[in-house]
Amino acid sequence: MPLPTSHGLDGSASSSSSSSSSNGRAGPISVDDLVAKQAAGNQLKPRFLSKKERQEQAEKAKREEEEQRKAREDERGPYSSGHTNGSSLPTGPRADRQAMPPPQRPASATPSTSSTAASSSSSTSDATLTEAEQALIRAKYLGLKEKHQKKTRRQLNDKKTMFGYDDNDDTSDTVNPVFQSVAPIKGLKMGGTEEESPRLTASGRTNSKALQTFSSPAHWSHKTVEEMKERDWRIFREDFGISARGGHIPRPLRSWEESDIPQEILHAIQTMGYTDPSPIQRQAIPIGLKERDLIGIAETGSGKTASFVIPMLSYISRLPRLDETNRHLGPYALILAPTRELAQQIQVETARFTSVLGYNCISIVGGRDMNEQAVDMAKGAEIVIATPGRLKDCVDRHVVVLGQCAYVVMDEADRMVNLGFEEVLNYILDSLPVSNVKPDTEEAELGGDALNENMGVVGEGGRRYRVTMLYSATMPASVDRMARKYLRRPATITIGDANQAVGTVVQTVEFLNGEDKKKSRLYQILASGFEPPIIIFSTTRQSVDSLSKDILRKGYSCTTLHAGKTQDQREEALAALRSGESPILVATDLAGRGIDVPDVSLVINFSMPTMFESYIHRIGRTGRAGKKGHAITFLESTDEEWYYDLKQELARSPVSTVPRELERHPASQQRMTREMLKRKRDDE
Repeated sequence: MPLPTSHGLDGSASSSSSSSSSNGRAGPISVDDLVAKQAAGNQLKPRFLSKKERQEQAEKAKREEEEQRKAREDERGPYSSGHTNGSSLPTGPRADRQAMPPPQRPASATPSTSSTAASSSSSTSDATLTEAEQALIRAKYLGLKEKHQKKTRRQLNDKKTMFGYDDNDDTSDTVNPVFQSVAPIKGLKMGGTEEESPRLTASGRTNSKALQTFSSPAHWSHKTVEEMKERDWRIFREDFGISARGGHIPRPLRSWEESDIPQEILHAIQTMGYTDPSPIQRQAIPIGLKERDLIGIAETGSGKTASFVIPMLSYISRLPRLDETNRHLGPYALILAPTRELAQQIQVETARFTSVLGYNCISIVGGRDMNEQAVDMAKGAEIVIATPGRLKDCVDRHVVVLGQCAYVVMDEADRMVNLGFEEVLNYILDSLPVSNVKPDTEEAELGGDALNENMGVVGEGGRRYRVTMLYSATMPASVDRMARKYLRRPATITIGDANQAVGTVVQTVEFLNGEDKKKSRLYQILASGFEPPIIIFSTTRQSVDSLSKDILRKGYSCTTLHAGKTQDQREEALAALRSGESPILVATDLAGRGIDVPDVSLVINFSMPTMFESYIHRIGRTGRAGKKGHAITFLESTDEEWYYDLKQELARSPVSTVPRELERHPASQQRMTREMLKRKRDDE
């Protein structure tokens, strides 16, 4: 079988194959063709080079490239390279470069005749320039920068005086002498004949005191009322924690003598021993004297009673005296209180004023015979203090008539609403005459005699617009709704922080679990020497009665007060506490609000109340009228609901401290609701 013909790259092989194919049969393969074919195949195959061989090839290629570069430089000549004396010159085609003569050297290196002439001409031109100008030119064009010595700064502990300027900064020697002397301008004076006028004229000396007062930094207590500026009044309100809004707010009282209170009432105030007005009295009395409606929000024990009684007496003094002709029309003023005790307390405070001024005031409360109250009303009374429930019964039975009532005060309105008297209050206020209701216009904000001009002549049977005041510790929606309905453009006063205890009560908290531990600690406190009277609060009637019996067994005299007592028993208990016959009173929250017992030195919360607001009113029985008081509270593990609020209250007090156990307790870190406490107890 003949071998196949392979086509190679050699020409002989292709010719032999063509000749053999022309003969019709295949000839033998040439050895040369076979060797050439194998050599060509070996050249196409990749050959592995060792690292040493690769380095040798790279060095060889580098040497060849360097030799070629040197050969090209030798062909160009000495001045045809890219660098000649540090200056770069452009090059042309190779033929031109070979024929180009060497470039001339720079003139600065080889001075010539022309350069000498040029330098001589320039030197003559530079002769007109000063040395300073030449230095500036050199500095500008040569880029020279003068080195200035850094100024040293005075260190905090360096006692040597260092000034911020040195002698080089003095520019007085460069001032143009032309501008050193200023020529006087005669045209601005009277032909240049007017002499220099004195600094202070007679009128200037007269007004100098007023100008000095305008910018005087003295405190408001060292100024007269005329010297007080708006800034001083703002500081005055901030000092006493007074916040007022409502438009056209009169300025507060600085003292009783600077007020517009009628002289007979002012004399009664001095007779009763009032020294300085309380914060709410400072702002509420001027508003009341303007016969404006008022909303007062103040902390407990702030002297609210006198703040509305004094303007009320001023209002009544402008009305006709009660006699046989108008006595049957009812009282001029009405004061509503939530409890019998508070109503009787207001009556006692008001009677101190009315006894001096010749007016009559009575109280209408539950627990008393209505026939006796009817007899008192028949005698006539300018002021009636009543509880809502008993007053409604008297109005329904025509025992009390409100035909000429023109001054209404609702004290502790939020508590009356909480006790369910909202509908009763609306009934009483709707029973008042509507002929003297103020118009809901800006005139109601101005108040005063200008508002009452169209109501008749005062003192001759005339009438005046009704004044309505509402005092409350908080402003829930129901109280706000009542104020919007019955008050006209009222002024709102907030004293301090509402619903906060006074800053004169030192509050102490003790953790005691169990009745026995709390009673043992109670006896230790009673024996520690606190001055009477002392009030002890508990939650229920049964606990009050049980605790009072235990105290009596220990040899202490005490009395009780709760809702299960009759009116006579309540009055006897309060009278015994005030007189000192019983130095200790054990009571429920009935005595926690509106009861004013003077000089209470200590309040003990034997158990926490069901509402934290009641805690504020409990401890408000002490520390009244600016005096210092103490309040001690016994806490149990079941009182975790109030830990957070109690911690916040102690932190706000300027005279109290938060105990470490309460501060770190987990329940005091956030407010615990009853649902959260119930879930926690279920998990335990």
